Amino acid sequence: MQVTTKKTGIRMASNIGIETEAPSTTTMMLDNPYKIVRQLASTNAVVLFSMSGCCMCTVAKRLLFGLGVGPTIIEVDHHGAGPDIQAVLFQLVADGRQPVPAVFVGGKFLGGIETLMGCHINGTLVPLLKEAGALWL
Repeated sequence: MQVTTKKTGIRMASNIGIETEAPSTTTMMLDNPYKIVRQLASTNAVVLFSMSGCCMCTVAKRLLFGLGVGPTIIEVDHHGAGPDIQAVLFQLVADGRQPVPAVFVGGKFLGGIETLMGCHINGTLVPLLKEAGALWL
């Protein structure tokens, strides 16, 4: 059986572009930005949608890295479907706030920087990350 693969470029926080290969059945549905977001969120413990020049995105990255989490980071401004992904994130936020950083934990939308920092301050972030499999200790 021959499986056709398609490469999708994903930028990581270190600004090193990695190429991932996925079966064509998975990538067929990745032409829809909503499905891109859903696929990434459901297959990774923590996903952070970011903009490369955003200071609050840097704060979110540093917080997660400081806790020992290795999130999947999507730099929306470097992604081929970036404007469409950003439109999906605007719909998720729904209150007119800036859609990035947008954090997904365990396949569920956690929120932006305010929610992430609030969960960290009130002590619910680490248990949430452990439950999602992003932290082991």
